[in-house]
Amino acid sequence: MFDKILIANRGEIALRIIRACKELGIKTLAVYSTADVDSLHVQLADEAICIGKATSQDSYLKIDRIISAAEIGDVDAIHPGYGFLAENAHFAEVCESCNIKFIGPKPAAIRAMGDKAVARETARKAGVPITPGSSGIVETDQAALKIAKQIGYPIMIKAVAGGGGRGMRQAHNDVSLVQGFNSARMEAEKAFNNGALYLEKLIENPHHIEFQILADKYGKIVHVGERDCSIQRRNQKLLEEAPSPYITPAVRKAMGRAAIKLAHAVEYENAGTLEFLVDDKMNFYFMEMNTRIQVEHPVTEEVYGVDLVKEQIKIAFGEKLSKDFDDLVPQKHAIEMRINAEDPFNDFRPSPGKIDLFYAPGGHGIRWDSHVYSGYTVPPYYDSMIGKLIAFGSDRATAMDRMSRALDEFIVRGIKTTVPFGQLILKDPDFRRGRYSTHFVEGFLKQRASILPPKEG
Repeated sequence: MFDKILIANRGEIALRIIRACKELGIKTLAVYSTADVDSLHVQLADEAICIGKATSQDSYLKIDRIISAAEIGDVDAIHPGYGFLAENAHFAEVCESCNIKFIGPKPAAIRAMGDKAVARETARKAGVPITPGSSGIVETDQAALKIAKQIGYPIMIKAVAGGGGRGMRQAHNDVSLVQGFNSARMEAEKAFNNGALYLEKLIENPHHIEFQILADKYGKIVHVGERDCSIQRRNQKLLEEAPSPYITPAVRKAMGRAAIKLAHAVEYENAGTLEFLVDDKMNFYFMEMNTRIQVEHPVTEEVYGVDLVKEQIKIAFGEKLSKDFDDLVPQKHAIEMRINAEDPFNDFRPSPGKIDLFYAPGGHGIRWDSHVYSGYTVPPYYDSMIGKLIAFGSDRATAMDRMSRALDEFIVRGIKTTVPFGQLILKDPDFRRGRYSTHFVEGFLKQRASILPPKEG
């Protein structure tokens, strides 16, 4: 097994990887920015090296500094986590050229699936359903208008290098298409240094279903079930659960086969996630692939009894997938709520600052993945997520009841969080019946505008 791994990330995912490494007997090297000097991943790793100033552009996105830290620390491998450089093919290539194992897929697979337009074409050739859309990158808003005329509105504008809901816009007519095209391009250029866009038909009121896959270097690829990620705001996920309360066993089987087929098409290796949209007639369409571990991976871990981060490390080291993966079946139901440092009653405005008092919930069927503690200062430079609350039980009702109970136990003083918003969702009758789509939060906010506390300022 590897002797030492560098974690090229921060926050809860860095801590998650450190824990997996410790259980495997692997030493860890943390890298951190000046803003993260007091972060738990720095304190709990075996070694830590500062790689730059607070902003990610000056630290966690600096490939040369991360590689220098890896060489100084004499590591065998680098785990990128999610975000930052996790889906950067060039970073994976640099790791390989320095004889450092990149814990993730090969650079070719990252490129093939990282460019959303190329990924759509790859899926089409593999016989996996895709939504109607452009055949590649759309260069101008005038070209976008011509495509819109062919496939019809509504249309979704997407950045080829997108993620986290950035570089995405909906268009319902020519005017909103031109405006959305240009604003999406500027946002994508700023976020990803790549303003290229493509278009696809907007599936109205869909469910967002993703399939977790694992693939070893010997050609064995399995899926570890699905997650329903339809509870989202502005294309950013807020809550995930598994199994999905929406899709049928037959659709689940067909989607799982499609996910494996597409992974084989790009000779995929390590962990990855295939994302699909499912319409109200149970038709499913490939949307994109995330060539990394997902934020919501704990949902799958609790339902199937696997450790996905450990599997990533084992695969990267060259181990074969166990035969146990051939017969995996859901053992529980799990729900994950992302807890962000945001004010949900003031348009989800970020709320960085010092946490004066913090108490996380516990008890049977509750898992809390986080890097924060009393006295910790949430920096303003990164994603606002401070942790993930996972509730699980023998069935969905039990998981929901435990999640509701756990949200009530939270004590956070000094910053605003999305805990109160999560409490409202768990009490919503439609959510409890499993009747929701990607537009659930939008409608939820409109219906409850009159009963929510007034905005500040």
